[in-house]
Amino acid sequence: MHIGPYVLPNHLFVAPMAGVTDRPFRRLCKQLGAGYAVSEMVTSRPDLQNSLKTSRRANHEGEQAPIAVQIAGTDAEMMADAARYNMDRGAQIIDINMGCPAKKVCNKWAGSALMQDEALAMQIVEAVVAACAPQGVPVTLKMRTGWCQAAKNAPLLARAAESAGIAMLTVHGRTREQGYKGVAEHNTVAHIKSVLRIPVVANGDIDSPEKARDVLAHTGADAIMIGRAAQGRPWLFREIAHFLATGEHLPPPTADELQGWLLEHLEDHYALYGEYTGVRTARKHLGWYARSLPGGEAATAALRERINAIESCEAQLRCVREHFAQQQEWKLAA
Repeated sequence: MHIGPYVLPNHLFVAPMAGVTDRPFRRLCKQLGAGYAVSEMVTSRPDLQNSLKTSRRANHEGEQAPIAVQIAGTDAEMMADAARYNMDRGAQIIDINMGCPAKKVCNKWAGSALMQDEALAMQIVEAVVAACAPQGVPVTLKMRTGWCQAAKNAPLLARAAESAGIAMLTVHGRTREQGYKGVAEHNTVAHIKSVLRIPVVANGDIDSPEKARDVLAHTGADAIMIGRAAQGRPWLFREIAHFLATGEHLPPPTADELQGWLLEHLEDHYALYGEYTGVRTARKHLGWYARSLPGGEAATAALRERINAIESCEAQLRCVREHFAQQQEWKLAA
């Protein structure tokens, strides 16, 4: 699997998710089997580029190559400048966001709202490709199947994007109108793959090894991209990789493995965000992890309640260690 000059170790990708796929999460997913990860989206607005939020999103210290950054916006010139800004900060691949369904993004005509204005969408693609070409940086594009069921124009935009120089295309199998409701359909992805020469990636509702196998077989896609299913379960990538290679399931992670990954993730998270923000933004990750931790519903509910009341990083770490120690004691007592 190639994106421009970059050879990827496999075809299992981490989807860009705002507020989720920060550097610590991407690094852990790659460690646990993902072959590629795209940053959470970075705004193209120049007045926000010096904000703390943007600077954290543009921080790639210690990150394994290739470093891919997703940019979002509605103005072709601003998007080209955003590409240059991120290349100057280490981006090796630029991804254009034409798939985000969030209202605060679409209300400003960014994200998947761009699919309603095909001319503007292509102006942005052409401007970003032109900005990246002098440095040899590939440009990729992530989109949905269309704005709504009556306007599923992803195949038309896909062909135009390929002609404009896009190096890879990812398609989430829902319209913007659907958001994350209903079931993702991959027939559109299969059709797009059949008419394009560049790599095509399937995204949407891939939450198990079997679903990964089935989507790859149905679409003929070059890779799959996983988003929400990896929240609190980043080891899903190694499970899928093993299943695709052998046809067999890996045993579930041990409690020691879970504890090690979780503590590693938290330490890296705190290092990026600091004490005040780190302890608060870690709560959502811990809430997702709780679904996979030992102890049953009552114990995980109690863990969530404790986590949400904690105000320091050290106390959060201690809470996690105590949870695992308690489960071990219960297991021995049983």
